[in-house]
Amino acid sequence: MVNNKSTAEKNDVLELMHSVMHQMRSLQMRGVHDGAQELAPMEGKALGFFARHPGATQSDLVTHSGRDKGQIARLIAGLKDKGLLLAQPDAQDGRVTRLHLSDRAHAMHLDVQRQRQQLSELAMAGISADHKRLLIALLHTMQGNLQQLP
Repeated sequence: MVNNKSTAEKNDVLELMHSVMHQMRSLQMRGVHDGAQELAPMEGKALGFFARHPGATQSDLVTHSGRDKGQIARLIAGLKDKGLLLAQPDAQDGRVTRLHLSDRAHAMHLDVQRQRQQLSELAMAGISADHKRLLIALLHTMQGNLQQLP
């Protein structure tokens, strides 16, 4: 295979980060099994959100995702129809619905997390603990720099 990328492209940090993430997502999608393949990418992201924030609301997901209310409402309805999200009224305010993963969705999430951990270990193979800490620190710095933008 001929590599036609210029030196500038090879040294473009954001392009390289994008390429690594694309490879990781491609490998994740290739390895997904046990029912998770029936999920669209946004469905998987939504389930991940509710796994990290059990009892969150549909509005919380709208705020977190930046998607419009209608799109999120359809997404939530679809996940409930598939038996992946369970809705419970809030104990203090019956107008609020709290969302939780079903047992099946929780198992799917754990499977995806195990696979993600394996891919992370593969990606970081041969990288010293010091370099890993440095990489994490640099990425946090980059993230902070970008969060300062209006």
